[in-house]
Amino acid sequence: MSKTLQAIRGMNDILPEQTPTWRYLENTLANLLKGYGYQEIRLPVLEFTELFARGIGEGTDVVDKEMYTFLDRNNESLTLRPEGTAGCVRAVLEHGLTGGGQVQKLWYAGPMYRYEKPQKGRYRQFHQIGIEVFNLPGPDIDAELIVLTARLWRALGLADAVTLQLNSLGSSEARATYRDALVAYLQQRFDQLDEDSQRRLTTNPLRILDSKNAQTQALLADAPTLHDYLDDESRVHFEGLKARLDTLGIDYVINPKLVRGLDYYGRTVFEWVTDKLGSQGTVCAGGRYDGLISQFGGKPTPGVGFAMGVERLVLLLETLDLVPQSLSEPADVFFCAFGEAAELAALRLSEQLRDALPGIRVLVNAGAGSFKSQFKKADKSGARFALILGDDELAGRVVGCKPLRADGEQQSIAWDALAAHLATSLELA
Repeated sequence: MSKTLQAIRGMNDILPEQTPTWRYLENTLANLLKGYGYQEIRLPVLEFTELFARGIGEGTDVVDKEMYTFLDRNNESLTLRPEGTAGCVRAVLEHGLTGGGQVQKLWYAGPMYRYEKPQKGRYRQFHQIGIEVFNLPGPDIDAELIVLTARLWRALGLADAVTLQLNSLGSSEARATYRDALVAYLQQRFDQLDEDSQRRLTTNPLRILDSKNAQTQALLADAPTLHDYLDDESRVHFEGLKARLDTLGIDYVINPKLVRGLDYYGRTVFEWVTDKLGSQGTVCAGGRYDGLISQFGGKPTPGVGFAMGVERLVLLLETLDLVPQSLSEPADVFFCAFGEAAELAALRLSEQLRDALPGIRVLVNAGAGSFKSQFKKADKSGARFALILGDDELAGRVVGCKPLRADGEQQSIAWDALAAHLATSLELA
């Protein structure tokens, strides 16, 4: 017996009853970004593996343990994208979008792939909406990214469910000096570190700061802090960011252990976190990556961005019962047609209604059926009116119009008056 076909573990179907919530979230953010002057870019899900190895960094969990990498038929190493920034940087470089100091404010959406243990809110195929800005070096654009996400939370009703955490990672030189100090401190306590942190001590020691191991966190209580090593320019930049957030009344918490998991970040980093989803508390995260384009061979170009997890935000909306009831869009009318001639007339009339009333939701019965069965389908569709076509209606060139969601008598409406009648009844005019 052949194996039952099913989805790959951690790669989930998004079913019809779920997609309205996804569309609501995506459309809300897309409209908001349009108001801030961002343009959409669509990127491939497959890239050369070198892109992520160089951009994200050797020694990161993503590159070392989580990427879906394979050889294609030309023996090229390809990888399903684990995040969006590296691919976006590749695109703007390849097409010269940042040449001559051009400012680019871009956004993208789509699936990402990481081989991790699936759990609630964390999957192997997951979806992100990402924003990337190039050639704006100041704290003003960092603030804009945070401000627009704060506006999104208000629009979705999530403002009280999320908290903003901020940190500055300083310049690459400052981070290198701090890294040496942190490594020296932790090497003296190597035996007390958890196994994962012991490995990271030689590969990516700053990631130890956000270790989930309680004993390791206790050791870090007396460790050197990054703020003690910040360069003056980064301090000024960070103070400028905080001043703008203070002006707008956006609350934040300074988290000196916030480092992010990817090597390309410097200066500003931030996360929006929630305590409503258990361990998967980060719903939006990002920061500044001024050195990434030059790392890929381009001219030094300031960059900053963030990504938000669609699955986690959908889960948060559902957990807090913030999904609008109006998202379900039942049919406005359902045509019940009896006999071949009536079916042809219903088809013609339904298309005329769609022409006359753009946006109307018309269902036409398919598969014939008795009067009782068609009315049952009409009721199940949620339609407000059933439109009835039988031999008598055909002879009189009328349609029976019966209310399904309110009291009222069935009326006979002439074919040429049907659109106007429905426009009034459905308040479409």
